[in-house]
Amino acid sequence: MRNDDLALADLSEIADAIAAGRTTSVAVTEACLARIETWQPRTNAFLRVERDKALAGARAMDAELAAGKRRGPLHGVPMAHKDMYYRKGELSTGGGAIRRDWRAPVTATVLQKLDAAGVVELGFLNMAEFAAGPTGHNVHHGHCRNPWDGTRVTGGSSSGSGASVAARMVYGALGSDTGGSIRLPASACGVVGMKATYGRVSRAGALARSWSLDHVGPLARTVRDNARMLAVIAGPDPDDSTSSERPVPDYEKLLRGGVSDLRIGLALPNDGPAALDAEVGAAVQAAADALGKLGAAIRPATLPDFTALYRAAEVIVKCEAAAMHRPWLEKMPGAYANQVRTRMEAGFLIPATQYIDALRLRGHFLEEFLATAMEGVDAVLLPAIPFSIPTIEETDVEAKGGPATLGMVGRFTGLTRPFNTLGVPALSVPCGFDANGLPIGMQLVGRPFDEPLLYRIGHAYQGVTEFHRRVPV
Repeated sequence: MRNDDLALADLSEIADAIAAGRTTSVAVTEACLARIETWQPRTNAFLRVERDKALAGARAMDAELAAGKRRGPLHGVPMAHKDMYYRKGELSTGGGAIRRDWRAPVTATVLQKLDAAGVVELGFLNMAEFAAGPTGHNVHHGHCRNPWDGTRVTGGSSSGSGASVAARMVYGALGSDTGGSIRLPASACGVVGMKATYGRVSRAGALARSWSLDHVGPLARTVRDNARMLAVIAGPDPDDSTSSERPVPDYEKLLRGGVSDLRIGLALPNDGPAALDAEVGAAVQAAADALGKLGAAIRPATLPDFTALYRAAEVIVKCEAAAMHRPWLEKMPGAYANQVRTRMEAGFLIPATQYIDALRLRGHFLEEFLATAMEGVDAVLLPAIPFSIPTIEETDVEAKGGPATLGMVGRFTGLTRPFNTLGVPALSVPCGFDANGLPIGMQLVGRPFDEPLLYRIGHAYQGVTEFHRRVPV
């Protein structure tokens, strides 16, 4: 088997092949490094590639396996992660200039869990500055570029995570999601991204964007791969008081079962800021039809008016970002991109009472969503991004500005941000390509801790479609 063949295989296939002795961690790590050599200049997905460290780690994983020790279901698999997950003593920039030379004092809980499972770390990935941006622009480290078309955005803020997985440079990557930052790059790059229930995955040792809205989660090539990753990183953590004590299911085992007993609500917004382009609407409708042929009952779902929820989310994220960045904003405001700094500084002008009201309303918004969109259904199906993927140039707020650019960038999160405020799980799955050959993604949304159900639907869908099998060239 050639290196290129190894790099194009799925995470689960590679992990099982390593465990069975059909290949080695060194071989697959070399395959990924070869892909990085080709694709990094085209995508700018990595901020740091740690070749020697990765190969040493792969040799150690092979030695352990030869001695009869398999750490877990990810043993020997190469990955890389958004550059906001701390590793003690190592660089962690958060995508900003301020921390260009900063070294972390601790290791993130999720990285500790991946280490324990035998993951080989290839390096750290590009991202929007301090996770503040839905497109993948970064004035400090260079914009991330979509592997399907280098003139197009990747989605953000987990831009490098989406691009690296799509280009088959890594088998999986961690992202984070405050208003869509896992699901947007997953959709734009044609991979699978899970924003699990708030508290399902520890955020300890991860740079915060907004403590009340941040979610940690995986991006991978298939639903099965994603489920395997989430099972490793999920669970309670004494270092994160918001993490849930609920036991972690065997997500991969629960992929079986199909959808014939399920009711799925289809939401295709046709007006407002999240109104759909025709190609996107048609692709998601086709996905619903495919699930219907598998036996699911498809019925219309009506999303509640999210206007008040959007306003509350804006208040929360601006206030919390301003609080976290205040020392830097006071001492070195010029170290930020203008649009990142101004959005954060707005938090200083919001009264504390308005912030508290926004937090208090989250319970009301969740009750409203469960009573409307989720009424009589097991999951809701809707698009992830409501329009075809735009170019880097036409969404460059820093260089262009103007109402049209700001409006387009603002529309990116129209269908993703609500589910951060609600805290419910949302899974992005590839469901087509537009006339320009760019991916289209759908979202599956469920009740709190319904990740197994969303994975089951997504897995059934991928069993009868091939969109996730297409590879950029």
